[in-house]
Amino acid sequence: MSGVSREIVVRISVLSWLTVVWIALWGDLSIANLLAGLAVGALIMVALPLPRVPVNGRLHPLSLVELVVVATYYAIESSLQVAWFAIRPAPPPVSGVLRVYLSTKSDLVLVLCTDLLNLIPGTMVLEIDRRRCVVYVHVLDVSSDAAVDKFYRTTRRLEKLLIDSFERHSEWRSSKVPEAEL
Repeated sequence: MSGVSREIVVRISVLSWLTVVWIALWGDLSIANLLAGLAVGALIMVALPLPRVPVNGRLHPLSLVELVVVATYYAIESSLQVAWFAIRPAPPPVSGVLRVYLSTKSDLVLVLCTDLLNLIPGTMVLEIDRRRCVVYVHVLDVSSDAAVDKFYRTTRRLEKLLIDSFERHSEWRSSKVPEAEL
């Protein structure tokens, strides 16, 4: 897919998404809401343009399906864990901040990884060091080595699935400007 056609697909996708959000907020699927959603979405895209994020490589649908299934499983599992922590007759678990070194190459995948970590109940990304590709995550339960190891295994699995879905190393072409040229 050429750069121009990819950009058109991205713009249409963003406009479609904004329209769906508009209709969902109004809670009524009608022609008027559809047209208003398209108008508001177009206005948002013109008035508040997002910076261009270089995207390289290809989307791998099977890896993406696996990523969605695994991320959904982790979200459900951790929701149940948080619910148990809330109702169990014991003191709250020991929480803490853990540092995670990621091996992603693209900013897009780094953001997707932090978004997935934020979606899992009991975790919250506090800081992202883009240059070193490090994230600092507040984790609800760090009371044992097993709990910490489980968090790191979960993070590594999500990162691997994201890389397999969006940035296979064999397909990667960096579009970043070297630091010496900045």
